[in-house]
Amino acid sequence: MPETAPHTVQALLSDLYDKHRGNSDGHVATYIPELSKVNPEEFGLCVVTSSGQVFEAGDCDRLFTIQSISKPFTYGLALDEFGAGKVLQHVGVEPSGDAFNSIELHGLTNRPFNPMINTGAITVTALLHARYGDATFDYLLERFSTIAGRQLTVDEDVYQSERRTGHRNRAIAHLLLNFGVVHDEAEAALDVYFRQCAIQVTSRDLAMMAATLANMGCHPITGRSAFSIAYVKDLLSIMFTCGMYDYSGQWAYRVGVPAKSGVAGGVMAVVNRQLGIGTYSPRLDRFGNSVRGTDVCIDLASRLGLHVFDCVNVGSSFLDAIL
Repeated sequence: MPETAPHTVQALLSDLYDKHRGNSDGHVATYIPELSKVNPEEFGLCVVTSSGQVFEAGDCDRLFTIQSISKPFTYGLALDEFGAGKVLQHVGVEPSGDAFNSIELHGLTNRPFNPMINTGAITVTALLHARYGDATFDYLLERFSTIAGRQLTVDEDVYQSERRTGHRNRAIAHLLLNFGVVHDEAEAALDVYFRQCAIQVTSRDLAMMAATLANMGCHPITGRSAFSIAYVKDLLSIMFTCGMYDYSGQWAYRVGVPAKSGVAGGVMAVVNRQLGIGTYSPRLDRFGNSVRGTDVCIDLASRLGLHVFDCVNVGSSFLDAIL
């Protein structure tokens, strides 16, 4: 077990920031036109412990849109609202092996493979829309704000950009409607999905949201409960197996903690009962994951023994050992 104290956790993040900031591999997302306007050099990383300690380096106040990192949170809210049995009737839990925006359902069940790809995420949002109707997005934003510990807002320009150009997601919504997976107001539910993806966060917000999951659904600073403890396990399990697109297997092998990425450049990772990690860097690899964010998490896992199967990871007592 490495001898690590709070000041050396901060030193480690500063070291990793300096190590990876010069990496210019990858490209910013362009299929949503507004995302192509970002500064590709921006880079922030933050770690928040389950007791609320914050360590950060770089551009941790830079706002960007949450995009697909919203998916595990809406899934958790749906589990809270409907229970695992009903949600499972609509969305499976298996890795798909296809691109995140693939227009395809499971051949035997006609369900989306899992809630971390667009077919499954749109289905989950539609489930919530069937219950909350026109109030769905206000409900989501309020719950996301509880998870982050501050009031979040929407980037209207990104929302409008996604709404204007999201034809593939419209095709997905109508495929789901065709097979009876979603209710008749598929277009209205899809509009909520576009807004949900355009919620603005920082890398600090992502680390806080991850720490809320690490703390079994309770925000580590405000103490407010965001999820039922009964469903945090389900949420983290799906993140572990499906959260990093077609890189999920390598992520499980090299990093070994639940995580989710988004095409705006965010990466969120959860070390159960211990800490949350949030990074932002908009250059993406061929899988749609942040290049710097992935590399930083690989280094953090190696340096701190975070992998769930690492011999130096002693479970929920890990933080006591290093802090």
